[in-house]
Amino acid sequence: MSGIWLRLEIRRRWRSLVVLALLIAFAAGTVLAAVAGARRGATAIDRLVAVTLPFDAVVVPSIPGFDWEKVRALPSVAALMTIPLTPAYEVLDPPGVAPDLPITSDATTWKTIEKPVVLEGRLPSPGRADEVVILPKFTETYGKAVGDTVTVRLSTPEAVDAILSQGPTGDLAFTGPTLTARIVGVIRSPWFSDTIESKGEVIFPPALFAKYQDNVLGTKGLGVVQALVRLKGGPAALPTFKRELAQATGRTSIDVWPAEEMKTSEQQFLVFESLSLLAFGLAVLAAALVLIGQSVTRYTAATAADLHQLRAVGMTPWQGVGNASLGPVLAATVGAVLGVGLAYGASDWMPAGAAALLEPDPGLDFDALILIPGALAVPAAVALAAVLSAWAALGRLGSRPVRRSAVAGLVARANLPVPAVVGTRFALEPGRGRGAVPVRPALLGTVTGVLGVLAAFTFSSGVTDAGERPERFGQTFHAGIYLAQNGKVPADDAVRRALAQHPDVTGVTGDATGVAQSGKTAVALHTFDQGPKALPVVVSEGRLPRDDQEVMLAVNTAKTLGADIGDEIPLTGDPDRGTFRVSGIGFVPEGAHNKYFDGGLVTQEGFDALFDTFKFYSVLVAVRPGVDPQTLMDTVNKVPGVEFAYYEPPIPLVQLAQIRDMELLPVLLAAFLALLAVGAVGHVLATAVRRRSHEVAVMRALGLTRRQARWIVVTQASVLAAIGLLFGVPLGLALGRTLWRLVADTWPFAYVPPLAFWALLLVAPVSLVIANVLAAWPGGLAARLRISQVLRAE
Repeated sequence: MSGIWLRLEIRRRWRSLVVLALLIAFAAGTVLAAVAGARRGATAIDRLVAVTLPFDAVVVPSIPGFDWEKVRALPSVAALMTIPLTPAYEVLDPPGVAPDLPITSDATTWKTIEKPVVLEGRLPSPGRADEVVILPKFTETYGKAVGDTVTVRLSTPEAVDAILSQGPTGDLAFTGPTLTARIVGVIRSPWFSDTIESKGEVIFPPALFAKYQDNVLGTKGLGVVQALVRLKGGPAALPTFKRELAQATGRTSIDVWPAEEMKTSEQQFLVFESLSLLAFGLAVLAAALVLIGQSVTRYTAATAADLHQLRAVGMTPWQGVGNASLGPVLAATVGAVLGVGLAYGASDWMPAGAAALLEPDPGLDFDALILIPGALAVPAAVALAAVLSAWAALGRLGSRPVRRSAVAGLVARANLPVPAVVGTRFALEPGRGRGAVPVRPALLGTVTGVLGVLAAFTFSSGVTDAGERPERFGQTFHAGIYLAQNGKVPADDAVRRALAQHPDVTGVTGDATGVAQSGKTAVALHTFDQGPKALPVVVSEGRLPRDDQEVMLAVNTAKTLGADIGDEIPLTGDPDRGTFRVSGIGFVPEGAHNKYFDGGLVTQEGFDALFDTFKFYSVLVAVRPGVDPQTLMDTVNKVPGVEFAYYEPPIPLVQLAQIRDMELLPVLLAAFLALLAVGAVGHVLATAVRRRSHEVAVMRALGLTRRQARWIVVTQASVLAAIGLLFGVPLGLALGRTLWRLVADTWPFAYVPPLAFWALLLVAPVSLVIANVLAAWPGGLAARLRISQVLRAE
């Protein structure tokens, strides 16, 4: 009998079933794609590390002529790859490429360390200086792919010697050999990977360095080289390596960047990005549960009304429930299969955002752990909803006492007009019998919709603010004037004093950089000024140092050391050591040896107590709005005694690009949560008019006008919107700020309470307008009721 009934259903209601199946397919595909994409993105870096023999540390001595063979011979070192830092060429083709692309200089590159995933083509042949590989973004930016060529012109050895001895103002004189190299592959590894703000890179093979070494490092041994190191014991062997390094070189200030910390920082963002995508999927799921649930309920209710007549010829209640559920379950099964296909097709664009730049296996991906259970869960959920709806429609759930609303009672006792009283009762009271309408889902939907929309826009306001303001990350300067390296900071720096007197300068500080050790942790220390035009410093807790025994730690370094305000920590410089008291925790200038959340600030006296020299010395400046900081070089170059000075724009913060990459998701979340609220309100309004038509007809017979009947529905919609606003606005504002506070603490950056001004201003009028627009059609139905037919049917 069930088969016969299903065939009849398909013949007479196939359009409804097709629409239901497509709706389920779209919703299921979107949710499964989001969940699978979130899982793929969160694991991207781990999967890339697992197949690429990654580096465990970056060694940055900043010492010309450093002996890397001593490091290579250390017992804990499994592999070492050197990378020269000297700019030695200009790119002729394609035009516009910055001349800071990496030249690998070690034969172990891509063999025993950083063995890359080859996304297309192959690696350069050994000994071929005219073959290069690129990162994926290079093709997107410059249109060059495998098989194309790039052309560079090297500097002369004499020009490299000049710049290394005279400073950044030396002329590189790119008049050396011109090299045209063919692109033979596209690669990806933890070190050789794109970032959000990068444009892609060409990576030159070790053979080019072997052939043109003097054109890269010069002939006087002044070139600076850093190295990637893979350790035999993995990240756990890093303390042993640092101890061996200090013993072999006689220096404790050599900066060592742990790969694990770099990976952790990247992973934090990938997890946040994945959680955002997951939240988007859950929002779609919530909207789908409401909208599809309503469709299933309407379908089964209509089918149950037809099946009810067969009870007289022996159909049992359970047979009626089963037959009423067959159509939705069939549609759900077809929709689930189509949804899995959509999710699989969408995987070609996953993972999204920054995770896509670290994905070792881009392209289509069938995530069986997500897609198969999801495909099974869809028809199961629809079957459950259909069974419950059919059972309720057939009248087998029993009766419940009518729930009265206190608010509706107050409106009635206030002697308000009949449409206001009845509309409020329709909004807040479910009614009884066949005219019962579930109002709690509609109330929950409106509150959730308003709450979610406002929370999403509040969060989005925080994203926009942080993505446009480097000062949220402690970068309160607009430029740096690089003056010296490996020397003694002048006691009375003339450049700093001249800039402080410039009318366009609002803040200035002398920034000497050195690297100290605190136990096993390297701490890059910066100096700062405290004069009348001191550059602002973002302090999260505590205060700035005041003497030569205090330090302000960056937030991540404080966590790594387990240090809090007032704690004392040991710091070993080069060659001195001492104990410093933590006066504050905050952010520091991002530099060559640290991120903005690593390192610390000390007074000039504290710096001198630790170091007999500095690695780099710059003057950092902030200027008035609208002023180009590069114009300050005219003032700098006029200062007597300045041998060279080099203008440095701030190091681009990848975190700004990462945050801007998240701007779209909160808006999409707001759209789907608004859809949830619209669906809930629209469904309850239409259902109320249909199921309570008898009540409206009786009132019409007693003198209720068409206009008043329409206003009943308008009042019902307005009451639902008002309750959504009453609870949703404060909860949404609090939720959005709480989520942004969690992001700020995790990222980290300076938390400023976000305020979505326009969303807060418009949420009330827009909600009421939408509610009344939704009330137009069911209000018209209420006004056009055929009173006699409704009453005769009852």
